[in-house]
Amino acid sequence: MRPSAGQAGQVKRKQVDSERIDELLLGLLREDARAPNTKIATKLGLSESAVRRRIDNLKTGGRIRRFTVDVDDRDQSSAITWVSVDPATPTRQVSEKIKAIKGVESVYETAGQFDIAVIVKGANIGEVNATIEGIRRAGGVTGTNTTMVLRTIR
Repeated sequence: MRPSAGQAGQVKRKQVDSERIDELLLGLLREDARAPNTKIATKLGLSESAVRRRIDNLKTGGRIRRFTVDVDDRDQSSAITWVSVDPATPTRQVSEKIKAIKGVESVYETAGQFDIAVIVKGANIGEVNATIEGIRRAGGVTGTNTTMVLRTIR
């Protein structure tokens, strides 16, 4: 038996509401991933078990990959390194090589003048420079352009 137009509309509305709740939940977790489920439940108007179930579903579905710590790294040196990749080498392959280099915090495949953007962090300029040298030596890299970060505004 097929649902009536009214029933189909209700199902669609519930799905949209559910997706909206998940987005609100993700926003709260971004602010404080250690917040107790009871506190999150109160903010969302849900039960603690519903919040726990939604978090589990978001993890199982791949929306939540991991929980991390946001460290105050003002005393560290950091840089953004733009990378050009040899057209004969798959960008994904180069990205994976770069990701494995000590001091690389994030790797982004980009469109535009450069193929990859890399966020580099180290205890000092020497460590950042060593990481950038490692990026330059990665197979498939044809060039880099690095900008030192003076201050991060969050």
